[in-house]
Amino acid sequence: MASKFVSKRNLEFLLYEVFDILALTKYEHYQAHDRQMFDMVMNTSLKMAEESFLPILAEMDRNPPELGGGTIKVHPNIRKIMRDFGEGGWIGSIHPEAVGGFQLPLMMDNACNFIFSAANYSAGVYPGLSKGAAGLIINFGSQELIDTYVPKLLSGEWQGTMALTEPQAGSSLTDIVTAAEPTEHGYYKMKGRKIFISAADHDGVDNIIHLMLAKIPGGPLGVKGISLFVVPKKRIGEDGKLVSNDVAASEVYHKLGYRGAPIVGLSIGENGDCRGYLVGEAHQGLRYMFQMMNEARLGVGMGAAAIASAAYYTALDYTRERPQGRKPNEKDPSKPQTPIIEHADVKRMLLFQKAVVEGSLSLIMQCSEYADLAKVETGEAKANHELLLDILTPIAKTYPSEMGIQSVSQSLQCLGGYGYCDDFPIEQYYRDARIHPIHEGTTAIHGMDLLGRKVNIQDGAAFRLYLAEVRGATERAQSIAETKPFADQLNAALDTLQQVTTHLQGLSKSAGTERYLADATLYLELFGILTIAWQWLVQGMAAQAALRKSPSASDVDFYQGKLFAMQYFFRYELPKTLGLSAVLMGDNPLTVEMDSKYLA
Repeated sequence: MASKFVSKRNLEFLLYEVFDILALTKYEHYQAHDRQMFDMVMNTSLKMAEESFLPILAEMDRNPPELGGGTIKVHPNIRKIMRDFGEGGWIGSIHPEAVGGFQLPLMMDNACNFIFSAANYSAGVYPGLSKGAAGLIINFGSQELIDTYVPKLLSGEWQGTMALTEPQAGSSLTDIVTAAEPTEHGYYKMKGRKIFISAADHDGVDNIIHLMLAKIPGGPLGVKGISLFVVPKKRIGEDGKLVSNDVAASEVYHKLGYRGAPIVGLSIGENGDCRGYLVGEAHQGLRYMFQMMNEARLGVGMGAAAIASAAYYTALDYTRERPQGRKPNEKDPSKPQTPIIEHADVKRMLLFQKAVVEGSLSLIMQCSEYADLAKVETGEAKANHELLLDILTPIAKTYPSEMGIQSVSQSLQCLGGYGYCDDFPIEQYYRDARIHPIHEGTTAIHGMDLLGRKVNIQDGAAFRLYLAEVRGATERAQSIAETKPFADQLNAALDTLQQVTTHLQGLSKSAGTERYLADATLYLELFGILTIAWQWLVQGMAAQAALRKSPSASDVDFYQGKLFAMQYFFRYELPKTLGLSAVLMGDNPLTVEMDSKYLA
């Protein structure tokens, strides 16, 4: 049954009926878990979300963090949330038992994160960042760094961050200038500035631990010269007590949405006494950081789908209760008004939202499954799952981010004027959702990553694996009468994707890289729509199989809802690829050759 912000039944469907999370428990790494444990974890996350996250959603938005007294003041409940997450093992959920983790599959962890983000996205960011920072130190740091920082991060006493962006560089990490001067004492003297760093300073924890990118003087130019450092706000002094490490919050940004978590500008080493501790090898920082970035990109997609989920269920409840007008074939004004959910266009808007939310979440689960399998498999199977995860990460980040905004917009539209007012939370969801196409790599960056690198890596190996995965699903679907027409439609779309990809790769050779990548964002959009269609076909097959087993009346409605959403996506959304492919197959280099003066 759907709660106010998520559908527990849908999460169970994806975990147990579509992706079979229980199959993971045959591996030693996950063998401590079973269905009873997974159900308990989900029920607990729902309880925490309803009791701790949802009640402060509006408060955190209306009373955003403020800089004062040497720190940033956040909602007082954040300290309790961080401690509760630490004590409950949520921050260490996916990390090894050897360092205090729980070794939970990422599929289950992301299901819980979806619940937390749907209840209150800003509140869920704090522990999520600490989880990622701890993972970087565990995987690449020395034993001394692990012993010093990981226990406090996992307990929720200390906050972790990812400190990449600088004022002059923006998304271009090649141009970062934060410096790390080596010393004879085993640490580096850090100096520079960082901007737009989430939770980089606040009073909800006792210390902030930055995982920071910087350059060691004399190293290689560009990204090859980037190293990774642990840079605490407060370092451990000789007497074992925390002392200032010359890292200060210079500003807190005031934002359109996502206001409950501070986005911070940092001044590093203004007094010449900021110490950083190298993680792993020098000049390998970007490679290390990509682990946290890729996890965060899945998290962004998941968060976007979660916010859209909360908006969808708000709209669903409203349209069921709001009477207005009559159907076009009912002209008698003496008859009662009909609930607006009975109007065809309102059903269309709700189907659009359901298709985006549940299709996006299915893709996040698909990627999480690949990550879980890559962790426990070896050889070719491990390599293949890593390649599949690699090529799908840009889609899993950007499709929910871009389409989540449109989904929330349609939620707002369902409420009419009330949706535009703060009587309902959708106006906040609309503002909160807008960050997702920007952080952890803009949509354009992911488009260039997909077309410029991912479809070409290992001579196209990842792209071939992707096509094989989707073709495998269409082959299975063609043996089922109810899904065969949709499988045929998806096969035709796959043929088009291959033609477009070949055409663009030809442009790379004949017209150069700039022309090749000029419409990479459109290619990403095309790829994304097709990928979600795949996920809906997989869900449709699972629903059809379940209907053959004489389910309960409520489950019949659930599965039929899945089939209608699948039909909607194939009839309304997948045809959009025809227009995109027509543009991508064209030979007009408009945006490359047009002089920017004509935009004045």
